[in-house]
Amino acid sequence: MSATWLGIVLTCVGCYALKLAGLSVPERVLEHPATRRAIDLIPVALLGALVAVQVLADGQRVAVDARLAALAVAAVLLVLRVPFLAVVLGAALVAVVLR
Repeated sequence: MSATWLGIVLTCVGCYALKLAGLSVPERVLEHPATRRAIDLIPVALLGALVAVQVLADGQRVAVDARLAALAVAAVLLVLRVPFLAVVLGAALVAVVLR
């Protein structure tokens, strides 16, 4: 078995073990208010991290360019409660003008 296949098998076993561990957590732990708050915030944190990587990463280095300005414009428009399509178009317009 090659190292690649060994890595794939170990990853599969690890994913299964993680899933099994999640299913084995007692319900009283899952119903705790602190756990509930954390569970509600995890998707927001993951999405924020993905956006930050897409906006600031350029290979192995940090890049401040039109993407960051477009994100700032989108954030301002969202705070102003502008419709989502207008937010996307506004951010795209800023990115196009700055590029």
